[in-house]
Amino acid sequence: MKQLLITGAAGRIGTVMRAGLRTRYRLRLTDRVPVDDLQETERFVEADITDLEAMEQVVDGVDGILHLAGFPSTKTSWEDCFNVNMGGTYCVYEAARRRGVRRVVFASSNHVTGFYEQEGIYTKPDMPERPDSFYGVSKALGEDLGQYYVDQFDLQVVCLRIGTFQPDASVINRGGDRILSTWLSHRDAVQLAWRGLEADVRFGIYYGISGNKRGYWDISNARTELGYEPEDDAEVLANINENTRV
Repeated sequence: MKQLLITGAAGRIGTVMRAGLRTRYRLRLTDRVPVDDLQETERFVEADITDLEAMEQVVDGVDGILHLAGFPSTKTSWEDCFNVNMGGTYCVYEAARRRGVRRVVFASSNHVTGFYEQEGIYTKPDMPERPDSFYGVSKALGEDLGQYYVDQFDLQVVCLRIGTFQPDASVINRGGDRILSTWLSHRDAVQLAWRGLEADVRFGIYYGISGNKRGYWDISNARTELGYEPEDDAEVLANINENTRV
């Protein structure tokens, strides 16, 4: 098994990724807070992603990095976006460069192109960035920085613009229909992660949603370049629930 580092391993997405990837890789986990219930293939190292020297030690010897750490909200302040989301992502890329780790999968966000959504425009990954918040700006910087490290230092970077990452119940008990377009199921998220880690891709940007019938973000390049085969569709899950109610 190859050894994978997951940053932000104690977070909501990190917890799901641990469970989904631990049978595929040996996991090195890092966060600013402890991770509980370590399994046989997991090891935890407490670290702050904004500390470059610490990150050099954390990444040393791993085969790939799944970078999830950072503030996840569109309401995140500029200071936190700048210091943690941007500064921390720089430290991850730079530590990878210094220690010879070639592959980084970066958890980006649909908010990099949020203003297209507000205007009802179907969005493809190669369209210009239109972030809708400082958070979206910080994720756009992470993508651009990844492209720089690919071109300048020959890293391999896959950017996943994650949609609405919620359990099945959030679709079934939804308060509105946006999630029917933007949902990324847990098992599809895990699949996207390992395909991003293993695909023969030097650099790429991909929307991270399930195979939603109503999806307005184009995932065709994830299918063709990563081999992504989504197993879930929010529409199907919602219809199953509605039929059950009847």
